[in-house]
Amino acid sequence: MATPGHAPTILMLWSTPRSRSTAFFRMMCERGDYQVLHEPFSYLAEFGATEVGGMTVRSEADLLTALRGLAAGKPLFVKDTTDERYPGVLGDPQFLADEACHSFLIRHPVETIASYYAINPEVKLHQIGFETQLELFRAVREATGRKPIVIDAKDLVTHPGEVVKAYCARAGIPFLPAALHWRPVSRKEWAPSERWHREVSKSSGFQSGPSSSTATALEVADHAVLGSYLRHHLPFYEEMLAERLEV
Repeated sequence: MATPGHAPTILMLWSTPRSRSTAFFRMMCERGDYQVLHEPFSYLAEFGATEVGGMTVRSEADLLTALRGLAAGKPLFVKDTTDERYPGVLGDPQFLADEACHSFLIRHPVETIASYYAINPEVKLHQIGFETQLELFRAVREATGRKPIVIDAKDLVTHPGEVVKAYCARAGIPFLPAALHWRPVSRKEWAPSERWHREVSKSSGFQSGPSSSTATALEVADHAVLGSYLRHHLPFYEEMLAERLEV
C-alpha cells in the first residue's frame, strides 16, 4: 500500500469493465514518471499469454514475478479489469499487502452493463465484474488493515482535477495537472482489444461521453437477462460506492 511520502513501486488500478479505466491509463501514460502496463491479467485470462517487458508469460505466478522484475527498474502502473477472477493475485498476500498499492475504479452497473452489452451482446454475468472487484477489495483491506483507494467514474468525469488530485494524495504520488489532457491516439497495447477503446483513442481528456439515459436504465432493468445482472451486481457496487473518495 501507499506509505506517506513514498511513491509505490507498483500502482494497481482494478476497474470494472466500461468504467473509464482506459482514460485513467492514458493519463498515467501522459505523466511519464511510471511505466505503464495495460490489462496483463485480463489478456492472460482471455488469450492464455501476455507480454511483459518483452517476455511472454503464461501463468499468474509468472506474471506476478514479471511485474516485480519490471518495477525494479522504474515504478510501474498497471491497469486491469475485473471481468475475470485472478486467484493468483488473491493467493499472494505479499503482493496484496506490501508490494503494490491497489486502487479501484467503479461505475454504476446500469451504465457498465449497457456499455458492455452494446459491444458484446453475449456478455456473461461474471463479466460485469463487481463481485470479483469487491472480493479483491476486501482481500486488500484485510491484508493491509487499511481501506484501499476507490474512485467513482461519475466523479472522475465530473470533477477530474479534484478526483485525480485526491487519488494522487492517497497513492503517494505527485499531482501533475498537465497529465489531465493528452493527444488523441490509439496505443499499440490496445490492439488485442481495440474495439473496446475506440472512444478513448479519440479523447483528449476525461469526458463523460454517451451516458445512460433514463430510457437506457429502464431497458437494462426490464431486460430479462440484463436485469438479473443488475440485481446481482448492484449490492457489490453499493458497498464499493460507500468507500469511494469524496471530493
